[in-house]
Amino acid sequence: MARKILEERIISNSEAKAVLEKVKEEELGEFQRRTLDFTRRFTKIPADRASKLVEELSSKLQLDRNDAVQIVNTLPQSVEELRAVLTVKGRFVSTEQLNGILEIMKRHA
Repeated sequence: MARKILEERIISNSEAKAVLEKVKEEELGEFQRRTLDFTRRFTKIPADRASKLVEELSSKLQLDRNDAVQIVNTLPQSVEELRAVLTVKGRFVSTEQLNGILEIMKRHA
């Protein structure tokens, strides 16, 4: 049976875990089972909090959704860790903006 993509959007590991847990494990394919196992091991906050955090980082700090999801997936604790996550793409982020991101994260984590 052919599958049709109805919607595509970037989601955090927490949100992926929540989606996969809605399906009975015996109905999951091998890739989905491995993904569920990964998300169970490495998810740090519940899906609802992750979703709110992504939205707040995207809207209040004008972060790209991809960057916001990466931050939520890793939950860096310091400016240095956060800078390492965000400079992978080679762009500069000010220390002021990094501190703003950390303040928002503290409210949600």
